[in-house]
Amino acid sequence: MFRATVPLLASTLAVLALAAPLAAQAPSPPERPGALRPGDVVRLKIWREPDFSGDYPVDETGTAVFPRLGPVRVASVTADSLKAMLVESYAAYLVNPSIEVTALRRVKVLGAVKSPGLYQVDPTMSVADALALAGGVAGDGRGDHVELVRGGARLQTDLRSDTRLADTPIRSGDQLYVPQRGWLSRNAGVVAAGISAIGLVAAAAIN
Repeated sequence: MFRATVPLLASTLAVLALAAPLAAQAPSPPERPGALRPGDVVRLKIWREPDFSGDYPVDETGTAVFPRLGPVRVASVTADSLKAMLVESYAAYLVNPSIEVTALRRVKVLGAVKSPGLYQVDPTMSVADALALAGGVAGDGRGDHVELVRGGARLQTDLRSDTRLADTPIRSGDQLYVPQRGWLSRNAGVVAAGISAIGLVAAAAIN
């Protein structure tokens, strides 16, 4: 009996050993577009309830702390779904609560802008709106060539000035980077003046 059990146990362990790497390699479920992530901020507005309204950050565990409700798990939840959850929860304290929920991303606007720094952006904003928070593009900046940077790597995405942030893969912790224009472009006037001066000298020499 014991001898028969040993091979069976060994084969069972072998199957489990093979299954463990496969389970570890199983792809995680796709992230819902617009879902909240750690680092985001939930902007909550409750009509006629200023004490309940405000900006509430989502911590590293995916939790936000709301007045009266306390910690609420919001990671992977969209703003619309969170609104429905909060309306139901606040109904225990308020009569027919009217609630507005906006998911804000915290991104750095860097490069050739007038006031680089960390800003909260609404996904309904355009790229131009986000740059305006940083004072707009500086005189030597390429506003037509904004880059999206994550973890030091540039993401391949089309960021036109009228592109809505909701239509991009931007998330909290990312950077909107405005590169400088090339030397020739930034000094076109100097180059033109130099060429003009050379032309005058050449003309004088011929005469």
